[in-house]
Amino acid sequence: MSSKKEVQLPPLSHSVRSLPHLPSDDKRDSRGNQQQIISSISTSKFLKIKGGDTSVYLSTGADHVTSENIRKPREIRRHGSLTQPRFLEQLKCYLKRQLETLDTHDPQVQELRLQVHQEVFGYLIEEFKTYKPIFSIIKNEYDITLAHLREQIRDLLPLRAKVVLVSEQCEKRILDLQVQERDEIRALKQECRRLQSIIESMRGQQSALQIQVDRLKEDLATQYQLYRDERDARRLLIAKVSSMHSTQDIEDDDNKEEAKPEDPGMLKLALQVCREDLTKAQLELNRLQAEYDNVVPLRDWENLNRVHEETLMKLETYQTHFEKMKSEYDTLLEVHRQSAPAVLHSNQSMMQPSSNNNRSVTPRPNWEQCSEILGGNERCKELFEGQSSQKKLEIFLQELNGKVLDQNEFFTGLGTSNDVPIYLRYEGKLKNLKLKKADVVKVIKEIWRDKISENEKSDDCRDLKVFLHSYLVEHYKEKAGEWAYSLMESIKNYLEDDLICLFNDILMGKVDESIYHGQNQLLSHLLKVLIQSDITECGSLTVEEFREALRKAFPLKSEQDIQELLAIAQTELKRNAVRIAYQKLYTEDTNGRHKEFLSLVKNQATAERLQYITELRVQLEGKGEVDAEHLRAAFKTIDPSLDSATLDWNLSVAFQTKACELQTHTLDTEVVLQHLSVANVKRSGPK
Repeated sequence: MSSKKEVQLPPLSHSVRSLPHLPSDDKRDSRGNQQQIISSISTSKFLKIKGGDTSVYLSTGADHVTSENIRKPREIRRHGSLTQPRFLEQLKCYLKRQLETLDTHDPQVQELRLQVHQEVFGYLIEEFKTYKPIFSIIKNEYDITLAHLREQIRDLLPLRAKVVLVSEQCEKRILDLQVQERDEIRALKQECRRLQSIIESMRGQQSALQIQVDRLKEDLATQYQLYRDERDARRLLIAKVSSMHSTQDIEDDDNKEEAKPEDPGMLKLALQVCREDLTKAQLELNRLQAEYDNVVPLRDWENLNRVHEETLMKLETYQTHFEKMKSEYDTLLEVHRQSAPAVLHSNQSMMQPSSNNNRSVTPRPNWEQCSEILGGNERCKELFEGQSSQKKLEIFLQELNGKVLDQNEFFTGLGTSNDVPIYLRYEGKLKNLKLKKADVVKVIKEIWRDKISENEKSDDCRDLKVFLHSYLVEHYKEKAGEWAYSLMESIKNYLEDDLICLFNDILMGKVDESIYHGQNQLLSHLLKVLIQSDITECGSLTVEEFREALRKAFPLKSEQDIQELLAIAQTELKRNAVRIAYQKLYTEDTNGRHKEFLSLVKNQATAERLQYITELRVQLEGKGEVDAEHLRAAFKTIDPSLDSATLDWNLSVAFQTKACELQTHTLDTEVVLQHLSVANVKRSGPK
């Protein structure tokens, strides 16, 4: 219930001030803006301001207010504050009300506020006539500047959107460049790793080649010294022979003229020519052997061709006979089917009287033959006395089953003599533990693990028989005998397994222990090379990477062997697989048995080892006995890159003695080759 009220402010007296005339240029420049500003100001002496429900008329008597303030200075000072003019207070109230009415959320609120201040400033210009020209000039300059700035803002607004767009494009391009650089850096790092591995392998090859060069230089110097010694010896021999011939001629015939000895220069020339001819003949022989090594003689080929033709003719004849017999068999089978009912009926009729005759004429068994099994004739009579044949048979089967069960449940100790292996030297009854294959494999692996650990700690390695005895005593104590006999019995039952068979051969002395260690080192070296080739560490390799890893691990293998290993690996994992998960190749089955790939690796190593021994046999051909020096020279001939430590070990294996005692040993060539064939003697470098 607010009623609109209009408050009429009393008019304020003011003196009419004459405005000073502005220069003509200023009037022309600011006339347009001044007309807009002055048009908004009321020409009346009272301004009507509407604020809320109240209308207020502002008096324009600024001079009167000023004169009042001037006339009462003492009163103002007495109150301690300066009283503001009434016109100023009215303008402030008007400005405050106008600003409060504006919406602060309006996007153009700043322009509206500026407009309100312009209006108030216009009132001031109109009322202060004396300062109106200078105020008008100032206001005009501000309006011109604001208009210019608005124009610039209007021109820059499209550029702002364009700048934002360009900034987004630049950021996107920077991100793309960072991703591209990251991929390039990753590719460069991989390439760097690959090149580093190649450099390391080339350094290893360079060092190996340098070692070979040094060794060849030493061999060349030794051979040259031997040649020089042989030349001097030949010269001395020739001189001695010449002197002997001359002395013999003098003694045989004193009357003949003394014969002149042959010219040593001519003999030297003839010897040189003979050596050259011998060298040419040897080279030609080597060339012919190399060219015709794998060539079959024409005579053998003709014989094989004739045998092949005869075999084909026999096959055709057999095929004809087979077809004829098959047709006859089909005919007989059909005849038998047709006549089967009649034959069956006749057999039944004949069987009835035959069964009656059997009851009366069947001979009785000779039970005395069972006396050896039952413990003698007396015990046999006690068991069979007054019993029928059926009852005697039951008694015999019971006794026989009891003996078999007793034999299967217990072992009989072989005694403690020196002829019995140390791990089987027990007496009495020993329980059969009936070990399974998995248990046997587990025990064998534990034995090898402890044996390898002991070998690493001590240079003096114990024999496997002695170590097996100490292992069983340490782990099973009073049951060591039961475990020893049960283990050997289970090993005999599972000899088809490679690990068990190799353990048995080493235990029996058929194979040297180095075979097992060599196989482990071979598989470990292959796995290490495969892991090094896996740059991405994803656990798999491409086919080409897997082939290169095989070549790196086995540089002496032929391309055919490498391809065979690759084919087995692909077949074992997945046929024609793009990537090969090499770690799955090392998995074992439930019985601890390797798969086909690792078995092929070991088989190829065995074949290469036997081929190496065959080459050594060819080198030693014609020698009944061999000593350490001759065997060393033979190894150097077929394997020039063999290092001295490995060569000494090979010689110690061949002569079954220590390296320091090799000079005094001489053995039969076949015995030496047999010792080497059962040990891990392998090629160290290319031929």
